[in-house]
This record gives sequence, structure tokens and C-alpha cells, in this order.
Amino acid sequence: MREPDLDTSSSSSDREDSFEESHQSPNRSPCQKPVHQILGGGAVADVLLWRRPKVGGFVLVCASATWFLFERAGYSILSVFANALMLLVVILFFWAKSAALLNRPLPPLPDLEVSEHFVGEVADVACVWINRVLAVAQEITFKGDVVLFLKVALGLWFVSYVGSLFNFLTLVYIGVIFSLTVPIFYEKYRSHVDEKLCLMQNVISAQYRKIEENILRKMPKRTYKEKKTQ
Repeated sequence: MREPDLDTSSSSSDREDSFEESHQSPNRSPCQKPVHQILGGGAVADVLLWRRPKVGGFVLVCASATWFLFERAGYSILSVFANALMLLVVILFFWAKSAALLNRPLPPLPDLEVSEHFVGEVADVACVWINRVLAVAQEITFKGDVVLFLKVALGLWFVSYVGSLFNFLTLVYIGVIFSLTVPIFYEKYRSHVDEKLCLMQNVISAQYRKIEENILRKMPKRTYKEKKTQ
């Protein structure tokens, strides 16, 4: 006599689970990937989405300090690098001498070498990006993709225009700031941003079709005379 109660309890628990799953991420549809997965799902994605706030804050402070030293204080990269190395060498030298005289442990220096695993990971990432650039160049050159050509040309023109307004270090600093703010902002307001981007894409596509139709209308048409065969 208790079996119907078990069925109803199980069905109610299933409905509760489905309700929680549907309301767990209301701003994301099931077909969309999470932003963390789009960014690679590793340590870099954790830093960009502020899942590791200490590392993200350290990167932000280092980038701000570097930009201030080189752009506002007037230091050069060579002078700052040489002074930092000189200070480090002096500290380690006196530390080692005082440790030998006072029977103290030597400074704990890590193994100053680059592992083969790290070099392999960097090479793999570089290979992926180089292959993407070559694939885009192949699409434009051999297949004549006009839309892709216009996108690349517009993107390069925009980079050139922005580069004429700022120097390289300021552009790198702006890129770091955007990398630490745009992903977390997009993850928080993804539904609204996607809606606006879809509207913008529709407007751009409509304008592109109009321009393409006008260009095709202005192109001279060739007339072909058909020969009648008796």
C-alpha cells in the first residue's frame, strides 16, 4: 500500500532536481558552453575569471607598476632590469656571506632552469595559434572568402588605428586590463550581451547585403547572343 507514495516521492524529487538544474544558471541556455570552458578551462581561465583573486590581483598590480615605471616615471626597460638584477645579486651575496659567518642556512634558491614540459606546452600553444592564422590566410587566398577578407582587413585597420594613438606598452597594459575585466563582465551579463551582439550582427549583415547588391548592380553585364542552328 506504500508503493504509490514511493513513486510520488521519487517523481517529486526528480521534478525538484530538474527545477534546480534549470534555475542553476538562468542566464545560460543548455547549448551554450560556460565562459570558463571557452577560455580553456585551465589556470589562465581561473585568473581571467577571478577564480584565483590573489593571482589576478598580483598580475594587475605588476602590470600597473610596470606601466607606471616605464610610462610615467621615465625609466627604460634596460635600466630597470639592470637595477633589479643588481639589487638581487647584492642581497643574495650578503645573505650568503652572513649565513657562512653566523652558521645560518643559505638563501633558498629554486632550480633556475626551464623544464622541457613547460617548453612543450608553450610550443603547443604557439603551434595552435600559428595554424589558425595560416588557415585564415588559406581561406582568403585560395578560396576567396570575401566576408573573411573584409573582417580581417577591418580588424587590422582597427589595430593600426589604435596603435597610432598609443605606444606598445600602453596597448599591452590596456590588453591586460581588458583581459581581467571583460571575461568576468561577460560571464555575469552573458544573456544581455549576447542579445545585443545578435542585434548588431543582424544590422551589419543587412548593411553588407545592401552594399553587395549595389556593387553587383553597378557591375557591367555581358550579353551573349545565341546562335540559331538550322
